[in-house]
Amino acid sequence: MMRVLGVDPGSRRTGFGVVDDQGGRPAYVACGVVVTISGTMAERLHRIFAGLGEVVERYRPDVCAVERVFFARNPDSALKLGQARGAALAALAGAGLDVHEYTALQIKKATVGVGHADKGQVQHMMRALLGLSARPSADAADALACALCHLHESQGLLSRARAISS
Repeated sequence: MMRVLGVDPGSRRTGFGVVDDQGGRPAYVACGVVVTISGTMAERLHRIFAGLGEVVERYRPDVCAVERVFFARNPDSALKLGQARGAALAALAGAGLDVHEYTALQIKKATVGVGHADKGQVQHMMRALLGLSARPSADAADALACALCHLHESQGLLSRARAISS
């Protein structure tokens, strides 16, 4: 069994989602959001760092998948998002986790089937794929999708390795 922590970094809301791989089938463990709406940027970055540290400590993932962001609406937003990603990556790497990064296109294609799916479609698919009783928040759904993308990618790599070795 492998436990994956998915992270959708944001300067105000950092989503997290935890899933287990149970024999090739994903199983929901938990999801939520580290909220950092108020305070100075330094205080918000510390909350992201500490919040993800608590998530790692509580759920003990084996590996982590983080959304790689490559655009933003304006330079200030891009800088804040980059800082939030840095705080998240530092927390995860500091906890000794192997961190894998995926683009939004890769994540949506692996989980929704469409690379340009909207947030509502991602929420709907996370509910359906993981058997959730309600839609997770948009940030938590993105994080769960990131974790599922990693499971999908790692299973594909394992299948290719088996084919090469036989």
